Amino acid sequence: MRIVLFTDTVADVNGVSRFIGDTAREAIRTGVDLHVMCSTSFTPPPLANILNLRPVFSTAMPSYPQLALAVPPLIEMWRRACELKPDVIHVSTPGPVGTLGRMFARRKKLPLLGTYHTDFPEYIDRLIRKESLTRVCESVMSWFYQPFDFVFTRSAEYECSLRNLGVDPDRILRMRAGIDLSRFGPGRKDAHVFDRIGAKPAEVRALYVGRVSVEKGLHVLTDIWPRVAAELTRRGIDARLTIVGDGPYRHEMQGALADHATDFTGFRHGDELAAIYASSDLFLFPSVTDTLGQVVIEAQASGLPVIVTDQGGPQGVIRNGETGFVIGAEDRTAWIERVVNLMSNAAELRRIGGNAFVHSRQFDFKGACAAFIAAHESALSAYHQR
Repeated sequence: MRIVLFTDTVADVNGVSRFIGDTAREAIRTGVDLHVMCSTSFTPPPLANILNLRPVFSTAMPSYPQLALAVPPLIEMWRRACELKPDVIHVSTPGPVGTLGRMFARRKKLPLLGTYHTDFPEYIDRLIRKESLTRVCESVMSWFYQPFDFVFTRSAEYECSLRNLGVDPDRILRMRAGIDLSRFGPGRKDAHVFDRIGAKPAEVRALYVGRVSVEKGLHVLTDIWPRVAAELTRRGIDARLTIVGDGPYRHEMQGALADHATDFTGFRHGDELAAIYASSDLFLFPSVTDTLGQVVIEAQASGLPVIVTDQGGPQGVIRNGETGFVIGAEDRTAWIERVVNLMSNAAELRRIGGNAFVHSRQFDFKGACAAFIAAHESALSAYHQR
């Protein structure tokens, strides 16, 4: 079975790109015949099974200049896809490349699978705040996913979103969550990592990793952190918040927290990012739009307690009260109390962090990738039995 995966994101700094890169690596390691087709001006992972065709046009995404919208060389990409002679098509994103993959599968009468990685209608609603555009986006997403044989959802919470888009429940598959556990762990702690990235020292440190954008719920952290920091200072605890990432909300957030023990580091990667996780004490993720929240798994794998909202996928990858806490998205008082109490109790941070590390062992990417490939094999078999 040869799978060709079409994606509009493979070199951006996001969970989708990391998932695709990890899938491509695991396919090479296990001998799975999987090829990734993309079109980006950025540099994708240097893997033999990733084919990047230079876009004919590329521009910054509206309301999100850190991401690019690229138009692929359609004829060349079609020709290269024909040369690969795929048995199954997987579309990872509903952008120009994904749309071409969708057309290719329908024209060649091939099984078509996809992943609902991103809740675009919710993003539009929170970034642009125009109900008419949100409704248009919902209509486009509904049209896009209608012909798919199967659509993966990253979490149980977003099965409802797919059903609301008109996807038949029998065609919705739950994707097993997974990360490369070898990249993260408490053993990667580095006492000097914050000095090297220009963050000030602290006795106890809260951490956020991800896009710095309003759809991530970061207004919650902007609101609560000054009060958290003040209360911890009153208790004689030197605490800081570190924001790893970048995005359109960074300037506003950085200005609001300039005098409140907060460090902004920009994007960090690889071993440095793993060290930042392991050298922190608590992970805060107030997003209400994430279909999974891969960084929440990475934080737990690094031995950090996590706090997430009661909306979206991240609540499905933690154990409430054991590896972290699920708190109402807009319940500022609950967020403040929980963060203050945890950051005031080193023993509790260690206990819950230990639970988080043990819990994270189930998210090994090898098993997740095997399940992903098996679903395509089943889809191919069912397609030929029609």
